[in-house]
Amino acid sequence: MGEHRRVSSDRIEQRTATWLGHATVLLELDGVRLLTDPVLRDRVAFLRRVGAPDAVPDAVGRIDAVLLSHLHHDHCDLWSLRKLGAQTRLVVPPGAGEWLRGQGFRNVSELAAGRSVQVATATVTAVPAEHDGFRVPFGPRAAAQGYIVSAAGVRCYFAGDTDLFAGMRDLGATGGGLDLALLPVWGWGTSLGQGHLDPSRAADAVTLLEPRLSVPIHWGTLLPLSYRSLRPGALRTLHLPATTFARQVRARDNDRRVVVADPGQRVMMGA
Repeated sequence: MGEHRRVSSDRIEQRTATWLGHATVLLELDGVRLLTDPVLRDRVAFLRRVGAPDAVPDAVGRIDAVLLSHLHHDHCDLWSLRKLGAQTRLVVPPGAGEWLRGQGFRNVSELAAGRSVQVATATVTAVPAEHDGFRVPFGPRAAAQGYIVSAAGVRCYFAGDTDLFAGMRDLGATGGGLDLALLPVWGWGTSLGQGHLDPSRAADAVTLLEPRLSVPIHWGTLLPLSYRSLRPGALRTLHLPATTFARQVRARDNDRRVVVADPGQRVMMGA
């Protein structure tokens, strides 16, 4: 864990990942700026941001594309997408494009698992995920998936929301391996349903993927509004999923690097 830093629109170090909370990560790769599953406010539906609300950026600067993993409210937040602008390029799973265009977004492209698209000098490839992509309560239903981004001599895997799945080992075995894996290690409630990684299963994913660096995401940022009153003292345990994940990775492979970042903290790749 490290110092909180506000996101700036200025170009900084090449090959960085800035975790902004939950599943929102800003990837900066030799000038290409990609944002995953943006949640850029302090509340989404019945969830509120906790832990480091001052890390919510007023603006993330120029974005070349948004990568959406699926349509759940805590991953596809219409308010945040509109804040980025209706012309912002959205790369989305199959089944999500028509609905998002109906919401007023004008630069939407669907990308099926196994297919790639070019974003400036970055190659974005959609990969499978084991997760239900239905947007409650009335739909639509779209696929859930992750992405591999290749640019600036590094390969980054953003898992979105997923459980372990057949073929996960192959993601790390091709293209020279993975330099970074952004892995969900929890959720927003007191328990996890199907289609999620907990700290132990996320550590198993590291064993399969063999990334040079792992950063846990999807933990300790969004909690139900009633969580504080229902769980006295629970806010003191927000880091537990991430630190448990790091400990379990070390138990499996002492040479595998893990960075448990605070919201707003930049992490260097390829160092």
